[in-house]
Amino acid sequence: MPASTAHAAQLCLDALSTADPSCHSPLYTVMTMANTLELSRQAWVIRGQTRSRRPGSWPTWFARNTSEKPMLYLHSAASSAQLCALSEATALRGILCNDIENHPSPWPKGAQPSLPLWLTTHPRCTPYDPSCGEEARAIVLGGLRNLYVEGQPGFYYLALHDHERAMPLDERDREAALQGMYPIQRRPIADVRLLGAGQALEEVIQAAQLLEQDWGVTSQVWSCPSYTRLAREAAVAERWNRLHPTATKRSCHLRECLEGSEAPVIAVTGYPQPIVDQLAGYVDARFVALGAAPSRYWVVVSALRALVEEARLDWRQVEIAMNRYALECD
Repeated sequence: MPASTAHAAQLCLDALSTADPSCHSPLYTVMTMANTLELSRQAWVIRGQTRSRRPGSWPTWFARNTSEKPMLYLHSAASSAQLCALSEATALRGILCNDIENHPSPWPKGAQPSLPLWLTTHPRCTPYDPSCGEEARAIVLGGLRNLYVEGQPGFYYLALHDHERAMPLDERDREAALQGMYPIQRRPIADVRLLGAGQALEEVIQAAQLLEQDWGVTSQVWSCPSYTRLAREAAVAERWNRLHPTATKRSCHLRECLEGSEAPVIAVTGYPQPIVDQLAGYVDARFVALGAAPSRYWVVVSALRALVEEARLDWRQVEIAMNRYALECD
């Protein structure tokens, strides 16, 4: 990484260090950060609409770019083809922020199913789905530091929604969010562990309240801004352990967060279920993946069923819950 690029990135981090810590949505937070970066003149901030396969709104000054600066690209891409074209045009570098889930669409989170699958399988992409403004801020700052100060390859992707949630993070939480997950409600002992990402985290939090209020079931709640990063790190650690059977085993952030308990894990995403299925092989407990943003009631029923399968509850509890919440199975 050229010294001039690292220096520009550090100036960007300095400019963002005095940002307003108030509660905002991920979209508002990133837009505010973009304005600050524009004023600093140390980053390329590009605002483009990518509904076609060709990236648009490229400023003339960017076309004359002769040295790399940190790049923040704000766009609306609904398909993997659009996102692929955009990533190639940016030379697989930068922080790409997609606000497509704020637009009317028949697809979960506004994106065609191919888009999240493309994100998880692209080796140069680190995708995130922040649930609040503080998470989004931590991820953008981490991206500037990791990509441009430390010179790591690839690009970051953020899915941005415009719903505010007050969730202050301390320094430890911010770093853990960048790694993929951190605790919101972490009891020493709990009956189930609930994981959520993006807007789906709100349903997970509400489900935890219903579980305790209606069924006497206690929960740990975790925010997971990046299921993909968790799964990739776990896969790397597992492969290393397999190839070095006599060496000390390597751990990963996912296992470190979930160690010390055998309680079932219910993981929820607003994207299709395969995004969460990535974790299944690395969770040492009963694991349930829920996709396409299930309601809090389905999260509750899934948690109760997991406890039934662990012989902790009777099947009648699940039937009662299905009737109480007026849920129907096709």
